[in-house]
Amino acid sequence: MKKATLADVMELTDLVNSAYRGEDSKKGWTSEDHLLDGTRVDEQMITAYLTNQKIAILKLTDDGNKIIGTVYLEIKGNQLYLGMLSVSPEVQNKGTGRILLGEAEEYARQHYCTAITITVISARAELINWYERRGFIKLGRPKPFPADFNVGRPKQRLELIEMMKIIA
Repeated sequence: MKKATLADVMELTDLVNSAYRGEDSKKGWTSEDHLLDGTRVDEQMITAYLTNQKIAILKLTDDGNKIIGTVYLEIKGNQLYLGMLSVSPEVQNKGTGRILLGEAEEYARQHYCTAITITVISARAELINWYERRGFIKLGRPKPFPADFNVGRPKQRLELIEMMKIIA
């Protein structure tokens, strides 16, 4: 597992979008295509993340050095915010997401974080269940999906669930 660099912007953009939106996303179980129109990320967004010192994007590559998984990590005080956990639809259900989550937990420990927080669209019951099986718990009430979130246009009313996992 390595930290992504600016040389990875195009490949990361393609991977994240293929995991969440469009026809390719329907090959896996992480698709949000039925909930949101548009792309999940663009090259400008990924570039901004990679040039922000508070943010790390980790990448997992296959034997041919193709990026097959990625995760966004941002330190917020003593907590690590995890987002954009993306796995190529071709390799979903093979443990790649668990590997990425394990690396995120190790990153949290290395940076003295006591918990990992995430937000999940409440309509994504299968994803919420996946995180719960990995030790995350729901926090509080659902929050409205922000109109300015810049991750696509909702096709229906959406809410976000905050979840947390304590890191030992």
